[in-house]
Parts: sequence; structure tokens; C-alpha cells
Amino acid sequence: MSEWTPTTCMRCAVGCGHSQQGYANHYGLDTVRGDATHPVNRGLACQRGIDETADPDGEWLTRPLVREDGTLVPTSWETAIGTVVSRFEDALAESPDGVAVLGSGQQTNEAAYALGKLARGGFGTRYYDANTTLCMASAVTAYYRAFGSDAPPPTYEDIPEAETHVIWGANPAVAHPVMYRWIADSAGDDGELIVVDPVESETVDDADFHVQVEPGTDLAFARAVLARVVDEGLVDREFVAEATTGFEATVESLPAVEEAAETAGVPVETVERVADALTEPTLVYWGMGVNQSVQGTATSRALIDLCLATGNLRPGSGPFSLTGQANSMGTRVCSSKGTWPGQRAFTDPAERRTVADAWGIPRSRLPDDPGPGPVGIVDAVADGPPEACWTVATNPVAGMPDGDRVREALDDVFLVAQDAFRTETVELADVVLPAATWGESEGTVTNMERRVSRVRAATETSPKIKGDLDIVVAIGAAIAPELFPQSAVSPESVFDELRGLTAGTPADLSGISYDRLDAELAVRWPAPSPDAEGGYRYVDGDGWAFPTPSGRARFSTGTHGGLAEPTDDEYPLTLTTGRRADAYNTGVRSRGDGGDAPPTARIHPETTLERIEAFDRGKTVVASRRGSTTVAVNPDDGVPKGTVWLPIHHPAVNALTLPVVDPESDEPNFKQCAVDVRAPSPSNPLVHEGHPAADGSSAADGGPAASDGDPAPTDD
Repeated sequence: MSEWTPTTCMRCAVGCGHSQQGYANHYGLDTVRGDATHPVNRGLACQRGIDETADPDGEWLTRPLVREDGTLVPTSWETAIGTVVSRFEDALAESPDGVAVLGSGQQTNEAAYALGKLARGGFGTRYYDANTTLCMASAVTAYYRAFGSDAPPPTYEDIPEAETHVIWGANPAVAHPVMYRWIADSAGDDGELIVVDPVESETVDDADFHVQVEPGTDLAFARAVLARVVDEGLVDREFVAEATTGFEATVESLPAVEEAAETAGVPVETVERVADALTEPTLVYWGMGVNQSVQGTATSRALIDLCLATGNLRPGSGPFSLTGQANSMGTRVCSSKGTWPGQRAFTDPAERRTVADAWGIPRSRLPDDPGPGPVGIVDAVADGPPEACWTVATNPVAGMPDGDRVREALDDVFLVAQDAFRTETVELADVVLPAATWGESEGTVTNMERRVSRVRAATETSPKIKGDLDIVVAIGAAIAPELFPQSAVSPESVFDELRGLTAGTPADLSGISYDRLDAELAVRWPAPSPDAEGGYRYVDGDGWAFPTPSGRARFSTGTHGGLAEPTDDEYPLTLTTGRRADAYNTGVRSRGDGGDAPPTARIHPETTLERIEAFDRGKTVVASRRGSTTVAVNPDDGVPKGTVWLPIHHPAVNALTLPVVDPESDEPNFKQCAVDVRAPSPSNPLVHEGHPAADGSSAADGGPAASDGDPAPTDD
């Protein structure tokens, strides 16, 4: 075995330090364990992070591939890169928007920065985003609207200090096990754990109180709680007067407690219980159950409003969104997707001048706006102007809503898929670029509490595999040599360029160097000097200060506007989605031999009895207006009657979900749509096309067909 190499776990955004050993005589990781010296986790590690790092499932990509006569065949790197460059240049000759780019929260800061630099400053495309918008954009938008800057105010150090922990629309016992241990320990030490979630989960199992709202009504419940806080005189008037603006307008917009509670499907007593709990120092955590909604930004802001109104914006309290992907925060800070590096405002003329000058390009090359988000990008790919699309460490065919339409759109353009594993998106690609993965890559990442740390390689890779940064720079050197004068660069030099560009910004990385990270392992931004590190945001010994025009935090006036897709006689059930304990993202690293099996739906036993004719030997077909898929059924009274729960990671599930987005954040509404359950029959597809049926037949035997009265789904 090789020497122990320190690194950062890439499974989720807790940012745990790992130590890893590669094999001495061949490629791959032999052993991975928690790093006892790392300031984030002090040796703690979840087994899933270890397993998915050391021994991931999935079919590895081992060489470049190009499509010839409809089949992906091996090729050389020279041919693969040359083909990509030629086709991208042809598309860009027609329009700077001729190439669409989809990045990922699985990239390092360095690779994300380089990809954004090429997309925005080299191509000039507005059709660039990352899959982080699919999970975090609503929380991000809410932070900007409320505080003038992105990222949660609290840090992990605040968790033990809180008395009340409210977890809203998230299951950190599964998604963030190490962080959840700190939460559970704090709540168990004379504290309280309240969970707001439509379904029972592993986190609910530990809760002191479970609020089971109707799917899609989180905003109504949050406003009911705030109305109760106001009615009962629980407002921290001194804090509100000193540090906020807009409170009076918020109060005027609040619904009656009884009315909002009824909308959310909970008794008034539940509203009272949660409102009373907020009088103690409280951390409010939320996740995809809040963000992935057409009201995601408004709901995130409502949760922030609860903290503001009760004075829970000081150490030991505050709003704390839970980030999914390992480098979602880094992608937001570094990649030029929604803001320029360091949270420089995208449309501000002075900031655009700074970025263009730093990159040595004319300002006119930069796109005028950050683009329409991933769903809008797919719409543009389907309708023009993009003639080519480049996906990097992301699997949109499985991970985006209305998956059949995504597949159809990507199948009609020149598609480049850059990934470590064979995915549904790779299967459609015209060129496949095999990338290094965890334990094989060098760079940095940023966790959800703003700590930057190193990722390091403990094993070599085959010469037929390249790192994400190396691939981006090779393409950039050919298409935009003024941006990338060399065809190969070191991660450290890219990080130095990035941190220089963030100097003086709200997300200042300029005081963080590789040498400092070698010594300290993890440093929290803003870090404007080599001895500075960010702590709790917006508060210091002199009071509160926010980067808003007034210098104050801003309340909001959002109100529940109904469901994105209400149920009706044809689709009388509600679909919601969530995480399984053994899967993450689109599950590529964790599907195992059962990856082709149908997903398992959790359905209340009374719902199954009421619709017993739709079930056949433990299976049924779940159908929406967009598609249908066969599922195995797990009768579960932890799911409300009339609700179907499906795992968001399974590639078949997003054939059902709704592609409408939050109007402020462009984040899709994954968490609620109308469905029905129907008996498997010739009038229904047995499975999502491309995955074997349980009886061994293939979807190609019949293909997706419309059930009676349904619009025919698009070809998969």
C-alpha cells in the first residue's frame, strides 16, 4: 500500500476529512478512513462516504469514446478532444450561445472555476449552469434577498449551543450522518428536535415532535408559525428594530393561523408548539423538501423570517440550509454560473469590468445575464440556439425533471459527456471524456459552512483517464488560447488565480493558499488575509451588519400560492421524492447489481386497499402527465394517505416529475406533482425505457405507450 494521504470526502457537503491509501502496485484505493486531525469531523466518518469512495459501484469509464454508426467506440484522447473542439467551434461560429454547458457540485473549485471561465469568457454563452441549481438555488436566492450574500450565517460550532433544532424538509440522518450526530447529541442534551416533513424518515424516528405537513404546503405552515409568533408577542422587538427592515409589511401579509394551518393539513396546536419552541436559541435547518418547489425561495425566506422575528440570528442559532453535493458551495463561489467569482454581481458593470480585465478579454464577450437555469437550458437545447451540449460530472437524463424530454433534447444535439462512470447521459453522448474521480484528483472543495479544504490523489490513474481540470484546460487552450495559453496547468496555479479574483469580495478566498491548507487542513471564508478566517456571519461585538443597501436584514412577504400541479380525478394522488439511505445524487456510485430493478414506492396501506385493482404481485405503475414507470410497492403508514413516495436517485423516477421552476431561483419543483397508480397492462409501459422489466423483457419490446386518456409521453 501507499502512504496515507489526507483528503476531503466528496460524498456530501459536510466536508469530512479522510485519510486514504492507494494500492502500491496498481490503480485504485485500498483503504479509506476518517482523519482524526481534520478540524471538521475529528475522525468521524459515515460508512457510506467510505464505501462510495473506496469501492463505488457503477461501470467505470476507462478510455475516450466516440460515436460511430450509432455505437460508442474507443478512440484516442487526441481524436476525442479534436472532435469536441471542431464541433464546438462550428457551433460557436453561429452564436456565442451555440454551446450549452452543465457543470456539477462534484467538481473541485479549480475545475469549476476553469469551466466557468471557458463557458463565460471563452464561449460567451448564457447557457451555462450546474446541477447545484437543482438542489440549492432557492436557498441561495433567499440568502441574497434577505442578507445580501449567499451562505448560511451559522457554522458547525453553533450546533452544540442551540436548544431547539428544527429540521424542515430534510433527512440528515441519511444525507449528512456526521453532521446529524452533532444535531442529535445537542438535541438530546436537554434540547429538542422538531422535524417538519410530509413523510416519516430516519430523522423523524429520533424527533421529539414530527410535523406532517401536506406536500407542497411548507410556506403555508411557516407563515402560520410566524403569525402565531406575532399574535402571542414572541417577537424579539429589540433585534427587529436594530437589525432588520420590512417587518411591518410581513406582518400585514400574514394569514390567519387557523387558515394557514388548515392549508398545511396540521392542527393549530402544532403551530403553537413550533412557535413556542422558537423562543429558545434555535437552529432552523432545511433541505431539498423546501428548495425543490415553485415556492422554494419564498419558503426559504419564510424560514429566515422566523429566525429574524424571534432574534435567532446570533451564535447558537439561525437559518442553516443543508447542502447536498460536496462542492455545491464552491461551485456557487467559484464557477461564474450565477455570480462572478467571490459573489461579484453578474450584471454590475464594474464587476464585469473587473472579471473581463482579469481574464484579458473584452467585456462584450461576457453574456449579459446568467441564463435560464438547467431546465431552461434543456428547453434551449431542444429549440435552439445551442447546437452542442457539454455535461461535466453530471447526469441530467436521470437527475432532471421530465426525464423523457431531457433525453429527447440531448439526443438531438452534439453531446459531450465528461464523467467517471457510464451513466444514462453517457449513453446518449457523441463523445465521452473519461474523468478521474475521488481519490484520483487534486484541488480544493468548499463545504456547507464555508470551509475550504484540499482533495488529494492517493492513486495514479490510467493514461487513458484525465482529471476534470486537465480536460477543461485542453479544450480551452484550443478554443480560447487568450484565456488558456497553456494546454496544461497545475491546480494550485488555478486556485491562486481564483483567490486573487475574489480579493475584497463577500466570499474572499485571498488569504487561503495551498500552503495554509497544508498546515490548517480547512479554512472558512471570508479569509482576506493569511491569518483571517470567517466565523458567524453578519454579527460582531458592535452588533449586526449586512451587505444590503440599508445595512439591515430584509423580511419577506411571500404567501402560499397553491400547488404546482394539484391532484384531480385523473391524477388523484400526490408524488413526493426523497433520499434513500444507500444512494446519493443519481445513484451511479451506489446502484450495485440491483440498478436495473424498479424503484420502490412507499404508499399508505389504506391507499393501496382503496386502489387494489392497480396492484399486481406487489407492483404497480405510477403515471403522471409526463410519463409512467413500474414500481415495487412498500405499504407504509409513515406516508400520508393519498401520497406516493419515490427515491429521487432512481433513473426512472424523473420521468414523472414536473419541470416547472421557482420563478426567482429557476429550481425545479421535484417535491410535488399529481400522479395515479394503474395496473401493469399493455396500455402502460412496464418500465422506464432502457431498463429491463422485472420479468426480463425490455422496454423496447413495446416502448412507452399512453394509457387511455393520457397524452403520449415523448420517446425516451
